[in-house]
Amino acid sequence: MTQEVHRHHPAAEREYRCEQIVVRWYPELCIHVANCLRQLPGVFGARARPWVDVNGASADDIAATITGCPSGALQFERLDGGPQEKGNAPTRVHIEPDGPYHLRGDLLLEDPALGDVVSTRATLCRCGASENKPYCDMSHKVIRFKTSS
Repeated sequence: MTQEVHRHHPAAEREYRCEQIVVRWYPELCIHVANCLRQLPGVFGARARPWVDVNGASADDIAATITGCPSGALQFERLDGGPQEKGNAPTRVHIEPDGPYHLRGDLLLEDPALGDVVSTRATLCRCGASENKPYCDMSHKVIRFKTSS
């Protein structure tokens, strides 16, 4: 018997929708690497209000860009029958040299502050300087965190 897992974050979210797709942004998880801005500027605009225009590209292009969000701050739900974010994948942890842990897969983070966070992507602090622990806030760049000589 397969149990459906609802992807959610208990933290505040912002939602942008059209008939094909819903985009959810969790600002407290965003590490501002700007992959979304570079890959799909017709949808994601840092200076635009609202900053996400779900009518600016196809649902397929929006979904593909969001799956490249390293922190899971951007997530999507397809309303048009298109493929959803992949769940039930083996968990992978990529350790970025001089940077954070990037987690991918079917994740459940048991966060005492936020509650259970269910996602397919997360970026966790490794340097200890994040003001948003356990999540990375890119403080490793400011403190020039080094893991090797």
